[in-house]
Formats: sequence, C-alpha cells, structure tokens
Amino acid sequence: MIVVAGESLIDLVQQHPEDPLGPLAPRPGGGPYNTAVALGRLGSGAAFCSRVSADGFGEALLGGLRAAGVDTSLVQRGPEPTTLAVATLGPDGSAGYGFYADGTADRLFTLPPQLPPGTTALALGTCSLVLEPGATAYEALLRRESSRGLLTLLDPNIRPALIPDPDAYRARFRGWLPYVSLLKLSEDDARWLGGTPEEWLAAGPAAVVVTRGSSGLTAYTADGAVHAVAAERVEVVDTIGAGDTVNAALLHHVPSLSALATADWPRVLRYAAKAAALTCAREGAQPPTSAQLGLPT
Repeated sequence: MIVVAGESLIDLVQQHPEDPLGPLAPRPGGGPYNTAVALGRLGSGAAFCSRVSADGFGEALLGGLRAAGVDTSLVQRGPEPTTLAVATLGPDGSAGYGFYADGTADRLFTLPPQLPPGTTALALGTCSLVLEPGATAYEALLRRESSRGLLTLLDPNIRPALIPDPDAYRARFRGWLPYVSLLKLSEDDARWLGGTPEEWLAAGPAAVVVTRGSSGLTAYTADGAVHAVAAERVEVVDTIGAGDTVNAALLHHVPSLSALATADWPRVLRYAAKAAALTCAREGAQPPTSAQLGLPT
C-alpha cells in the first residue's frame, strides 16, 4: 500500500486565458490528490490521507478517488469549504495558479494515529507542507513514518504565491531531507530552492529525480550515478498534473525501500516520461491507466 498525504482542491481552469472574466472549468486537483488518482489508474494499491470538505466539491473529489480505486478510509471530513485554485494557461500549456485557501478543509488536517498495515511508502508535497496548521501535522507524519522504515517521497512542487517567507521555507525543506528517501522536483523548483542534487543526496535521500519539461527526466543516486531519458513527444494541451503523474509512475516501480535500492532507473524514467506525456496530451490532470501506457509495469 502506498499512502499519499496532502491536499485535494478544485482547479478552476480558464478556458480563454486572454479574457480574465471568461468561463472557468472546475477540475479535481491538488498535487497529492492527482498522485493518488494516478497511482490508482496505474494499478498500484493506494490510499489518500487528507481532510476533505463535506461540500459538493469535496464529494466530487472523493468520487474521483473511489473511481480510480483509491482507499479513502484515511480521509478526514469537515464543514469547511474546499480550496480553489485558479489555473491560467500559458501559450505552451504551462499553468500558473492563484489560490483561495483561507479557512479551507485541508488546512485543518490532523495527524492520524497510524497508517494501514502493509503500508510501504508515503508521498507528500505541494500546498500541504506550506499551509498551517496542517503543514505541521503532515511534517510530523513524514518524520514518524520515515523513522518506521517506510519509503518516503517528497515533491515540494513550489507555489511561490503561498509562501510568505521563502528563506524560512527553504530552511524547512532542508530539515525534511534526512527523512526523505526519494526527492522528486522540477527544474523550476530546484532553481527556487537553491542547491544541487548532489547536496540534497548528501542530506539524506537515496535518489533525486529532476523533471525538465520537454528535455526529459534525470535521476541522481547516492552511489554517484546519473541516469537521463528524453521526454516523449506529444502535442501538449496543458501540463496540469504531469509532475504528479511522474510521482505515481516512480512509486509504481519503487513502492518500498527495497525496491528503491535495486531500481532500474532508465526503465523507471522511461515509464514516467511516457505517463507524463499522455497526461500533457489531455486537458486537466487526467493521468493514464496502465493499459493506455502500453508498457510493461
């Protein structure tokens, strides 16, 4: 079982970016939510751990998880509204976000007493590790489960608009690294955070995967090896959820510390590149199923 912990929200995607008052299309979203759905679609046993609103958006989000086969027994519920993110698409399909997150349900997440028996991995990231008071609870979950011997994946997925004190966040990020097994981040995240894969590896992770958009993916491992694969070529509709799909593809192949130690990184990265490309070819965060990938798992 792979547990994904963090926020779910509704992306309001601008249909005509040149018109700020144009129609908005609501789509399920949030980095951890997308990762959990992608894992379910790939056929991995996955559970979602978060606090979800009891409003209509929250019901739709839970419905999406269940449709993907994701266990929702760890989901906390509350009367607070669902977080909203207004997504603006650039000419290349890249997305920028504005958030409406004050007083929303996912911010009030509390530390669960335990994860299900058989859990081998925990994934966290994005807004959930920024917005208090929930961020402190998610951080405690990371530290506790890492100490118990679970594989831990961290995707910081930086959203600068939500980080009032960048230097304080960068310090917290460095403090998480001793508890992280697999660090995955984009080139933009890496530039914003500062540092290098080699420096991050020295702080704790066994592997660092950097996504480079149309230039592909690179994995750096603690033994000094570097593995790179090219991106799959597709007609990009938008990039929403592509990085989250990479998270799921990585965990699909390395769902435990023992699997991470013996990972065939070129094979893992090719699988992740294909999965991300199919997501980019669709509107919104719509990760592929294993059958749609047409690749051996």
